[in-house]
Amino acid sequence: MSKAVRLADIAEKLNVSTVTVSKALSGQKGVSDEMREKIKELARELGYQPPAKMKLPKDGKGYNIGVIISERYLDQQESFYWKMYQEVATGAVSKECFTMLEILNHQNEQEKTMPKLLLEDKVDGLIIIGLLKEDYLAVLRENIKVPLVCLDFYDRRHECDSVITDNYYGMYKLTDYLFEMGHTKIGYVGTLLYTGSITDRYFGYCKALLEHGQRVREDWVLEDRNRETGYRGEGFLFQLPQEMPTAFACNCDITAGMLTEILRKKGYRVPEDISIVGYDNYLSPGICSLGITTYEVDIKEMAHEAIRKLIKRMTGQAGKQGISIVEGHILLKESVKSPAYM
Repeated sequence: MSKAVRLADIAEKLNVSTVTVSKALSGQKGVSDEMREKIKELARELGYQPPAKMKLPKDGKGYNIGVIISERYLDQQESFYWKMYQEVATGAVSKECFTMLEILNHQNEQEKTMPKLLLEDKVDGLIIIGLLKEDYLAVLRENIKVPLVCLDFYDRRHECDSVITDNYYGMYKLTDYLFEMGHTKIGYVGTLLYTGSITDRYFGYCKALLEHGQRVREDWVLEDRNRETGYRGEGFLFQLPQEMPTAFACNCDITAGMLTEILRKKGYRVPEDISIVGYDNYLSPGICSLGITTYEVDIKEMAHEAIRKLIKRMTGQAGKQGISIVEGHILLKESVKSPAYM
């Protein structure tokens, strides 16, 4: 039996790197059209077959799917991503695939160390849940040899398959609901630029304000976490403004719950004095006893869409890479009332 042709064999003959060969054969950017054709032609001549295609049927059954989550998203108050991972694992099983989870620790992310799942060639495709540091993502994209899907974020520097919730319109709808309830003095809570979703939700908030003839007040845009570390546990200080709005639109329910308790300690009643809305419909136990009006993210559909996208890539189905937006819906609970002056 003849020896299987490897990426390295093609790379050696054309005097290029194996990463270049991998990108060319998988349809990724970063390779000239001329070189891409040379690589494809030589691969055909040598009889190269991608490992996944040699061992797996065209329907994708039996694929190993790697899942990476940064450890900073998995503290006690961030188990939203545990729930998302569980949905990914369930969705993979329904397609007769298997998931392998790797938690990326802070040191590996800082030092740009590649995940063991990739270094040891254990997976046929990869899903990243939650935004990683930009420089780490760049290095990962340069070295990855398997299809990739970003879940709950998008890579703004690279064309990539991504699945996100409708952050912009979701927060727009929530803020518009506050206006419907009679509020005109509305603040936003979220550390801008920490993640794409926080920033996208902020712009949805801005759209609602503009449509109702209101301007954004900088003193009513509050940070909810440390910009460098992402820390927002017990002891994080919300910098409340001297003049308070009558409502806050928070980038997530955890932030909404924490802010609710801070306001109560300072003598404000929620929602009688200040109304609050959140986002996600996920609140860790013990943070807040009040039901937070929120925008429910369809975690199950997002996870299943990520699996569908990845299987298409792993089975060689061509198509343009892009972002899929999964719609959610508003859930009305206890945290909103019309302002007292109405």
